[in-house]
Amino acid sequence: MTTKTINSIDRRRVVNMIMTSLTAVCAVFAIAVLVAILGYIGVRGISSLSIEFLTDTPKPVGEGGGIGNSILGSAIMTLLAAFLGLPVGIAAGVYLAEFGRNWFGNTVRFVADTLIGVPSIIIGIFVYTLVVLPMGRQSGFAGGLALAIIMIPIVARTTEEMISLVPNSMREGALALGAPQWRVTWNIVLPAAASGIATGAMLAIARVTGETAPLLFTALNSRFYNYYLDQPMSSLTVQIYNYATGPFEVEHAMAWAATLLLVGLILVINILVRFFTRKKF
Repeated sequence: MTTKTINSIDRRRVVNMIMTSLTAVCAVFAIAVLVAILGYIGVRGISSLSIEFLTDTPKPVGEGGGIGNSILGSAIMTLLAAFLGLPVGIAAGVYLAEFGRNWFGNTVRFVADTLIGVPSIIIGIFVYTLVVLPMGRQSGFAGGLALAIIMIPIVARTTEEMISLVPNSMREGALALGAPQWRVTWNIVLPAAASGIATGAMLAIARVTGETAPLLFTALNSRFYNYYLDQPMSSLTVQIYNYATGPFEVEHAMAWAATLLLVGLILVINILVRFFTRKKF
């Protein structure tokens, strides 16, 4: 082995060691930032958490209060968004994966990719014009619809990718046995991709759970428990915004506590995502 070859090997090893060290430092930095944010939220918010805070409604400063109505409102609007958005998104993803190799499928795919990148406040303004103005008031239904529109393209593209991972041999085997295309999709393809589709659905739910801007235009807020979709409805994110922008320190403390609760909820959803991903792969 010549001296030139040895020097070349040594140089590659040095470069490899340097780049590996840099990537390790970047990974540690990213984790450190995340831990610092979560730790700061936990330290600021844990002291204000209590049963009364989780079940009570907002009250004048000095009289306590909580976010029970906001928790209920977020749950109702998220469930409504999932009820409206998941079937449409999954159906669109199935079409794109199984039948979308044409100009119409490419158009739908392009529109979905565009919608994913559209700021959520634009969706809020759209629903405000489409639903809120004709109704004459903000409502929980308008908020859930805005969240559903945000959810649909995410679910559609994730579903398409998960179905595309199903081996063609499974489809060909079912077709060879005489099964029609729709039954192959329903009985073979969808069960095989079910865990991946569930992962995409939960990621979409986690995304809309943290949305604030569209709800300011559509659901607005309410200081009371509200079970009616045609009335203004509170949400965790809007209540955090109201508390955080208030002039009193006690409101800021409640904002941190509500933020801790929201981060914990999103963390649970992401843990479930990892669980389903682990089961599939």
